[in-house]
Formats: sequence, C-alpha cells, structure tokens
Amino acid sequence: MIPEVKRGICVLSKKGRDKGRMFVVLYTVDADFALIGDGDTRKLDHLKRKKLKHLRALPFEFPHLLDLADRNQLKDSDIREALASVDLN
Repeated sequence: MIPEVKRGICVLSKKGRDKGRMFVVLYTVDADFALIGDGDTRKLDHLKRKKLKHLRALPFEFPHLLDLADRNQLKDSDIREALASVDLN
C-alpha cells in the first residue's frame, strides 16, 4: 500500500527538473500543493511549492523533523541527515 502525501513524509518527485529526487514534505499549502525541501538544493529559506499529484510518497516518516519545525529549530542539516538515512533498496 502506498502511503498518502502528508507532513513529515519522504516523497519522490515524479515531474519537473527535480524528477527522481527525494524531499521531505514540511508544510501543506492546500488540498493540491505542499512545500517540500531537501536541505541541499531546496533549503528552508527557499522551499519548493509542488503539486501533490507530482509527488510519490515513500514509506518513510520523519516526525522529529515536524517537532523541530513547529518549535522553529529545524535546520537544513537535519533534513539532509534524515534523507541520507533513507535506503531505497
């Protein structure tokens, strides 16, 4: 079963220049869009606004990143470390 795209979940981009790259959904804008970041090309000060239909949810969640984001303590390095721990094989 494929998980739904929601806050704190790891996603894979299906369309655009960033096709095939992994991101973390940090915020949902509305029913169609989310703000995603990877801590490298899309840092916290310049998150990517992406349509949900162009994202594929992966079975990895990062609730600790949401806790840090809610307390305004999230850093780009936290996102990079979380994505580095994901093994797609």
